[in-house]
Amino acid sequence: MAPVTPPAGRIAAPRPQPGIATCANRTNRTHHHEDWKRMIEPLPPVSQFKSTSGLKRVFGAIGYSMEGLKAAWRGEHAFRQELIVMVVATVVALLLPLPALHKLMLIGVFVLVLIVELLNSAIEAVVDRVSLERNPLSKNAKDFGSAAVFLSFTLALATWVVIAGPLVVG
Repeated sequence: MAPVTPPAGRIAAPRPQPGIATCANRTNRTHHHEDWKRMIEPLPPVSQFKSTSGLKRVFGAIGYSMEGLKAAWRGEHAFRQELIVMVVATVVALLLPLPALHKLMLIGVFVLVLIVELLNSAIEAVVDRVSLERNPLSKNAKDFGSAAVFLSFTLALATWVVIAGPLVVG
């Protein structure tokens, strides 16, 4: 699209861009009070737990992940049960006469169950951290997490029925 040339003697105000706030006189300057506000407001506090960059961040993330897995093993009964199911399912999947991709799918769906369980546990921990009072929103958050675990487990069972079922039946 060619630029619009203003008539001689007039200066055309630029058209406002979508998503960019402009002043009432329709110049291309953003709201200067917003600019000043951003300049004088202090930056939001950065958590002391915020990671750094590079390999230090990678090793820190691995450490935090291991701490999370240990905490889940110690404090989450459902996680322990699902991990035991996954270990048994992994051994069975590896022993079945199936292509490698099918074995990966059989193991992967139980890894997915563990991932969803960890997210559910995280939601529950945050809800309990905020308040131990009974609250409909807290109940919804916990129920949603539980439903997600249920759906992932249902997917795991369906995957096993479809892939490994014919070996058992036939």
